[in-house]
Amino acid sequence: MTQRLFEVKGVIQNYAWGGTDFIPELLGLQSNVEPKAEYWLGAHVNAPSILKTSKGDQPLNDYINSNLHQTLGDQIAMKFGRLPFLFKVLDVNDMLSIQVHPSKKEAEKGYKRENEEGIPLTAPHRNYKDDNHKPEIMVALSEFWLLHGFLPKEKLVQVLRSTPEFNHFLTVFEEKGYLGLYKHVMEQSQEESNKILQPLVDRIMPLYLSGKLEKSSADYWSAKAVDTSEDKTILDKGIYSIYFFNIVKVDEGEALFQDAGIPHAYLEGQNMELMANSDNVLRGGLTPKHVDVPELLKHIKFEETKPHILSGQIQKNHLERIYKSPVPDFELSQIVISAIDVYQTKTKTAEILIVIEGTVEIIEGTTSLSLHKGQSAFLIAGSRYSISTPNSAVIYKASAPIT
Repeated sequence: MTQRLFEVKGVIQNYAWGGTDFIPELLGLQSNVEPKAEYWLGAHVNAPSILKTSKGDQPLNDYINSNLHQTLGDQIAMKFGRLPFLFKVLDVNDMLSIQVHPSKKEAEKGYKRENEEGIPLTAPHRNYKDDNHKPEIMVALSEFWLLHGFLPKEKLVQVLRSTPEFNHFLTVFEEKGYLGLYKHVMEQSQEESNKILQPLVDRIMPLYLSGKLEKSSADYWSAKAVDTSEDKTILDKGIYSIYFFNIVKVDEGEALFQDAGIPHAYLEGQNMELMANSDNVLRGGLTPKHVDVPELLKHIKFEETKPHILSGQIQKNHLERIYKSPVPDFELSQIVISAIDVYQTKTKTAEILIVIEGTVEIIEGTTSLSLHKGQSAFLIAGSRYSISTPNSAVIYKASAPIT
């Protein structure tokens, strides 16, 4: 009989912006000074999860590749030829880079071009790590702050008027729009941007250090960016984005979808993130990683964005809340159960589950798996399974929609 339910272990990513406590506490590990920014659950070739099978441990991508149609189901196997999503836990302590993700078509072109140029996949200056797009949805596990798309025109005009150091940009925006304004500041020399940003920093830093700025203010995040930077004499042009983009607060249990072309940056908090199976990021500042402004400018949607916070759709069983995304690569849901509940379903394609709170028992046929907080399971297509808990539990599930 085919085994359909497995325990799976992810991979921790030690990026500099991560915190030191949240992910270790979730996974039951000792914390130390090394930042632990992301916990990956998926089959991305750069960091595949490990599947615990009856024949021993096996990288998830290898298992899927050797059992493609059985594991993913015919529709997803034929459409994508791989697990189409990557599931992550994020702990954002310091701001992430100003970034944008390419479309599927542009990712394929960029990946092919850099391969032909002979740029190694691991090269720090490489932009395209794979040939896939990277739309993503996040659900907040705490109060979560991020930058998301350009401010509506009237709000951006208000920012340019009310920020003394930016008054002279008003004419640029009125004459050349979002593209003209952003291109103007991002193509400045370091000397030019320092000359404009230094008076701004001198004005807001005392307010930040004395605790007088709110997190809803661009001044707060700009001051924090400078305060946490290693070289305070080089002012990052990413500061402009903090003033030009929407500053969004997402409360615990709420979600936000980000498609290709939407410039964004995570600022602070913890979340579950589900995305297409890709690691393609084009960066524009607030990072020690590779920044490629010309490539960034090619892919940004230069238009106003009105953030749409998602509360999810509760299902008929009253146990599962699905956060819908307008892409075929993934579907994210939250399952909340108590001791009197039993969650039951049948998988249409492969699924990954992670227990965020509590202890659960998952049963699929004759296979039973007991998982506690921080542990994860992988199920193949066609699995009929149930989840129960002795007390209460919160689980997040990653899957792909079947049409």
